[in-house]
Formats: sequence, structure tokens, C-alpha cells
Amino acid sequence: MAKNVAIVGATGAVGQEMIKVLEKRNFPVKNIKLLASKRSAGKDLLFKGEKVKVEELTTTSFKGVDIALFSAGGAVSKDFAKHVIDAGAVMIDNSSAFRLEEGVPLVVPEVNPEDVKWHKGIISNPNCSTIIMVVAINPIYKLSRIKRIVASTYQAVSGAGASAMQECIDQTRDFLNGKEIKPVNFAHQIAFNLIPHIDTFQENLYTREEMKMVWETRKIMHDDQIKVAATTVRVPVLRSHSESLMIETEKKLSLEQIKEAILKAPGVILEDEPQNKVYPMPFFRAGKDEVSVGRIRYDLSSETGIMLWVVGDQLLKGAALNAVQIAELL
Repeated sequence: MAKNVAIVGATGAVGQEMIKVLEKRNFPVKNIKLLASKRSAGKDLLFKGEKVKVEELTTTSFKGVDIALFSAGGAVSKDFAKHVIDAGAVMIDNSSAFRLEEGVPLVVPEVNPEDVKWHKGIISNPNCSTIIMVVAINPIYKLSRIKRIVASTYQAVSGAGASAMQECIDQTRDFLNGKEIKPVNFAHQIAFNLIPHIDTFQENLYTREEMKMVWETRKIMHDDQIKVAATTVRVPVLRSHSESLMIETEKKLSLEQIKEAILKAPGVILEDEPQNKVYPMPFFRAGKDEVSVGRIRYDLSSETGIMLWVVGDQLLKGAALNAVQIAELL
């Protein structure tokens, strides 16, 4: 049955991807409503070859809407959640506003699709780096419970939005032309640099982005005992996040078992032929739906440890695609 769909934050990087994903996956859209701030209202965007005018987001925007896909920041999600629910719609929210709230499912369809059933009007999309990680490790978790994860991320600038992507391009050009560089979206120059700082630092000296990977992984996997330590790093890559993962399982698994499980799992592909220089790389995963796993090897410092290199397009699986997959579950 066709649904009336609204996209909040339609002109942003993730919002535009949501439009493309709905179209590509032939989601049964009866009517689409594109919503944004007053500043962006009036713009025309394409959906299935037809122009759709962007409307200003207001408290009455959700009348007649069945599913509202939100990607406009946590403050907007909090301000409009009640209006979405009162209108009888379901909010699928890409911000961190409700992810850890009791009673709000935090869903990755390949991992915990059944959690959609207990929503009360809001379903949260996890953080992009968390989604990419749990899609990759879930097939392994099914073979043996994972006790511990040490994650280092290499996160693309598009994770900070469309203006951050442009800043990386502009800074690269300016650097090569010997011009002065003035950071806007990031704490420091991003061109030809790495910044080990995403989101705000917490009292424990981890950033909020790093702690999201701890908190959200436990909720998605339904495992409060899983130990996670993360270092999240912004890198001068336009699209697709990469992650170096060390996972420690309860049972010792063979590399063959792990590869076979990944090959059979939904939403993940195996790119693991190091002898032929085949491994996941962000440039080549941009625009692809699946999370790619490679460089699978034993951790030399642990009896049951496994090392993985994981890459996924965070605008797609890390955001827009995951949200639309949740809508498909509904």
C-alpha cells in the first residue's frame, strides 16, 4: 500500500540521498512532501523525474503523512516529534535526539529488524559509524558472542554535511595554490590532514562520537556487557567511512568460518584477496549500498581476536538507506 512520505531536511546531504534511495528502491510513495527551513523553501528538487517544491517546515506539515524521514539535526527532531506523532505519522529520525531513549527502537534492519515492532511513533537511525560496524560484525556475533571491540574510524567529510564536503575541496585547491586556509566546519584544516576530534569531548576524554559507538552498539545488539573502545578520526575523503576493528569473541573462530558467514549475510560483501590487492577502499565504495569487509586476519595479541577493515558509504547505509530500509520494515 502506497504511503505519504515527508522528508525533513530535504535539501541537506542526507535528505537528498533519501530522495534518491526512495526512487532507486521503488518505495511505494503515494505523495512526497519535501520540507526544510524557511531559507530553503521554494527550491525545486526532482523525484522520479518530476519537480517537487520544497516547503517550509511548520507544525502543521505532517497532516496526512504516514512516514516522516528526519535529517535536520537533533533540535529540529525534538521540536517536531510531538507534531509528527499527533498527526498519526511515524518519525524515522537520523539525529541522535532519541537514540538512547527507552521506548525508542534503534534499528539496523540487517541486525535487529524485530525492534521496529515496539515503536511508539519514533524509530531512531543509529550513528553512521555504528551502523557500518554492526552490519559488519553481526554475522560474526551469530557464530560467537563478541566480548570486546576496539575501533578506529576514518570518517569522510560528508559526515559533517554538504558544506563540509565543499570546504575540503576548497581547502585542497587553496593549499595547492598557496592560499591561506581558514577552517569553518572543522576545528583545523582538513585538507592533507587528519583530525582526531569528531563531536564534543566528554569527561572521560572520549568524544561523543566515540561514546555513541559504545552506547548504540549495546542497544542494537541487545548486549549491555559488550566492551567497546573507539577513536574516531576525520579524514580528507569525500564519501564513505572506513573502520579498523579488533574484535574478541568468546569462542575461537577460524577465518574460513568468518568469511563464509559474511558471504551469506545481508547488506555486507567480502572484498578480501590481499594477495591480489583486493580490499575495501572508500573511493570505490562511494554510492554503493553494501558495507564491505576485508583484511580479515587473526589478532596476534589475543587468543580469540580477529582484525577487520570495514568500509561503507555513510550517506547511504550510514544514513539515508538505513532510514528507508526501516520505512520498508514498517
